[in-house]
Amino acid sequence: MSSALTDLCRYPIVQAPMAGGVSCPQLVAAVAEAGGLGFLAAGYKTADGMYNEIKQLRRLTGQPFGVNLFMPQPNLADPSAVEVYGQQLAGEAAWYETPLGDPDSSGDDGYEAKLAILVEDPVPAVSFTFGCPTRDTFDALAGVGTYTVVTVTTPEEAQTAQWAGADAVCVQGIEAGGHQSTYRDDPETDGTGIGIGLLSLVAEVRETVQLPVIAAGGIMRGSQIAAVIAAGAEAAQLGTAFLACPESGAHLLHKQALTNPLFARTALTRAFSGRPARGLVNRFMREHGPYAPAAYPQVHHVTSGLRKAAAKAGDVQGMALWAGQGHRMARELPAGRLTELLAEELDAARAAVSTRSTQ
Repeated sequence: MSSALTDLCRYPIVQAPMAGGVSCPQLVAAVAEAGGLGFLAAGYKTADGMYNEIKQLRRLTGQPFGVNLFMPQPNLADPSAVEVYGQQLAGEAAWYETPLGDPDSSGDDGYEAKLAILVEDPVPAVSFTFGCPTRDTFDALAGVGTYTVVTVTTPEEAQTAQWAGADAVCVQGIEAGGHQSTYRDDPETDGTGIGIGLLSLVAEVRETVQLPVIAAGGIMRGSQIAAVIAAGAEAAQLGTAFLACPESGAHLLHKQALTNPLFARTALTRAFSGRPARGLVNRFMREHGPYAPAAYPQVHHVTSGLRKAAAKAGDVQGMALWAGQGHRMARELPAGRLTELLAEELDAARAAVSTRSTQ
């Protein structure tokens, strides 16, 4: 790994920032203590909420960690399309006995306030999702010693990140669980046919930019970490692999669904948030996915109450079950042990390749 990235973690293992409460301080601390680089997810939190989690994490570990920010989103949504989708969800609201949320047009997620905190009280690493910050932002974070990463889904996005001054890019393949981190969600597409497979994307990005690459998308085993490193990545980022850990803040039903044979398939959908995101296929996704407009975060706000009500009722068919394509390989291990096991598997995979090459 590059020296700057090596300084942040003992192993080339990054725990993905999973918003919605999954990447809580307990999970991040366990990964960091075991030698990986854990990320808090600041998305959907207030600036104060983010800062409180940072302070809590610092009490749990003295190891380096990162914080992930959502970039402000342009308001490209068609209000009439959002209204029509809300009408379609009226039956869900009646079933769960909860009102639909207000499709708030604000898309900044408290970005400027969060950034100001991270400049005033720096953390070791900050990553960005759904876009690329300005050079001024990267300069400000560099000035306080923060390592910066931008999530990208194309070589062109990686090039933009390099020009803007990012230290590294997190290359997200189509296999990844949760939201596709495209810079711009094109309303002209349904969002289900976009994306490049991880190994191909890593190779393309490596030929396009000179930045260190962190590879993300469907990685569940140390042998897969070895594969993306062989393809040119400096490290691997895993989300779904850590989702099933006891320290994860994911709902128990979500954790159980990862290895439940009833949820054998994942798909990209706009049904829950208005932006393409990969999750386990359930009733809500099947019934509403084909009709959901490109409207993030408006649809996210509209369905928020429904998702919470479904979880409270124990109805897994109405929850957003974000998961990558490798979800059936999830292991219910403590996060620290999983990090160590992944490192052991990585070493074994490297040793096997070395043995074959000398035969």
